[in-house]
Amino acid sequence: MESRTNIRIFSVIAVLLLLGTVASYSQANKAAAKGMVLIPAGSFKPFFEVKGAGKKTVRSFYLDVYAVTNSDFLRFVKANPQWSRSRISGLYADKEYLKHWESDFSLGKKHAFLANSPVTNISWFAARAYSKWAGKRLPTMDEWEYAAGAGIADKRLPIEKVILNWYSKPNPAVTPHVGSTFKNKLDVYDMHGLIWEWVSDFNSVMMGSDSRSGALNSNLFCAAGSNGAANKEDYAAFLRFAFRESLKGSYTINNLGFRCARDVKQ
Repeated sequence: MESRTNIRIFSVIAVLLLLGTVASYSQANKAAAKGMVLIPAGSFKPFFEVKGAGKKTVRSFYLDVYAVTNSDFLRFVKANPQWSRSRISGLYADKEYLKHWESDFSLGKKHAFLANSPVTNISWFAARAYSKWAGKRLPTMDEWEYAAGAGIADKRLPIEKVILNWYSKPNPAVTPHVGSTFKNKLDVYDMHGLIWEWVSDFNSVMMGSDSRSGALNSNLFCAAGSNGAANKEDYAAFLRFAFRESLKGSYTINNLGFRCARDVKQ
């Protein structure tokens, strides 16, 4: 009888420990996910196909609901003045870096509007530094493409038409606020129609610039023209990949910003 009682006690303790572990993981992920949304694991058909490779698999991860804003980035620069406009090294950003700000630590007269607009004129190096400071990271290209392909929550809006309409319009003098376009089916806003966005391996599918992916991969030779494209009528994807191929890590452009990602704690 005493042996059975001990077994029951140990079983209860084990269950409580397990529940505590699950709860701690859940709490940690909730804390990590402030302002972010959980993107469930899944697979997608890559734009450039590699023979025999099939679909690409993406693990679950967190992604910012909105792009990083000017006010967000201003807090980062104040805390890390080496990334201010006058002090940043030319190796890490070109001369257009944060040119729309009044000064190193001021958005200027347009502060009220710019504060909630996505930060642009930002280099890949600066975007990566901000992400690390925020305890996050830049999404990979696969993660970004997977999340961006979710479609628009409003079924009346065909995503391909929305994207191409945006690509065909001139850039506005001042970038609209985050959240001003549409929410997709994963509850992420502005994946299309507001700004272009940096990814960690921004040109790993293309040859040409200084990709930061760390190593060559089997996709690199697939980018010459439309050969290897999964859907030759996906003009929006052609434009995205061509745009990424033209970039270097120090480039800054007035409609190029970023959002952050974060790993799911196991």
